[in-house]
Amino acid sequence: MNFKFRLALALVVGVLLGANAQNYNWEKLNTEPYRGKQDDITFIDEQNGWYVNGYGNIYHTTDGGTTWEKQLEQKGTFFRTIAFIDENVGFAGTVGTDYFPNVTDTIPLYGTKDGGKTWKPVEYQGPYVKGLCAIDVVKEQYINHGEIDYKYHIYAVGRVGSPANIMVSHDGGETWKSSSMNEDCKMLFDIKMFDKNTGYVCAASSADVTTSNALVLKTTNGGKTWKKVYQSTRPFENTWKMSFPTEKVGYVTIQSYNPNPAINQQRVAKTTDGGKTWQELDLVKDARGREFGVGFIDENTGYVGTMSSGYKTTDGGKTWEKVDLGMACNKIRIYKTPEGKLYGYAIGVNVFKLNID
Repeated sequence: MNFKFRLALALVVGVLLGANAQNYNWEKLNTEPYRGKQDDITFIDEQNGWYVNGYGNIYHTTDGGTTWEKQLEQKGTFFRTIAFIDENVGFAGTVGTDYFPNVTDTIPLYGTKDGGKTWKPVEYQGPYVKGLCAIDVVKEQYINHGEIDYKYHIYAVGRVGSPANIMVSHDGGETWKSSSMNEDCKMLFDIKMFDKNTGYVCAASSADVTTSNALVLKTTNGGKTWKKVYQSTRPFENTWKMSFPTEKVGYVTIQSYNPNPAINQQRVAKTTDGGKTWQELDLVKDARGREFGVGFIDENTGYVGTMSSGYKTTDGGKTWEKVDLGMACNKIRIYKTPEGKLYGYAIGVNVFKLNID
């Protein structure tokens, strides 16, 4: 092996090792105190983001989470989920009434067209939606009069405690249609759409948690019909949140509400074939470790939030170690800039920012 070849090989190996040696850590941000689990956070770029909570509050940052402005405080509203398609247009979903105390707002979805300065109820056609738990946005490229343009398809599902409904918009939120999913499941918690037709939801098989199984459903026609692709065999379970670092590899958190403290194994479900089959992986034996959010940087490196702690894996879920994500980390969002730079945020009792050394 000549010297030039050895030098080139050493440089390549060094680059690869350097890429793999990146150190990820989470920094707790300075936010307004909240007693309990806050449910969702979203960013449109590294600097501009929003988060919501059960006090009816919506917060906005323009400096990557260093400071936050309270844009809305609406008593009686429990905001559960939020998503923006650009710096102006966004949507915030509520959990609805008859589930949490002191919640009186029966409007499931609000929209803004001025970056969150003002919010108005969203009109929709179809059956009444009791509440929402998750929103996902699909950005579709198309040719518009000889120019590249984009369409935004928006999907919202809910709710915890039943009933199961989906709301869909194919025109960037200008018009919406709702439909019931009660024939397929009884509760809905999260949705991930790869394109306007294909995607998955986290669900529960029963509205009665004592008989419920964790459930994942798949659609290939934009939510018109759904097929079961995973169901647990144990009672007291539902899925909660999902993360697909690639279209083939995905992870889903499984929540257990079994009151028996001896039944304390917490699990996640994983697919490596695009959701066709799922394998259950052990997370931790801890009766207090009920799972919430999940977010993966790549196929192997990711995080799970639980009631008591956060967990990290670097080997695709084979092993896990504790990390500080605060208590009840409910949503973990990992983003990539057009240049390939990673950034991320997580929310639960506190708000965290992903730093890369």
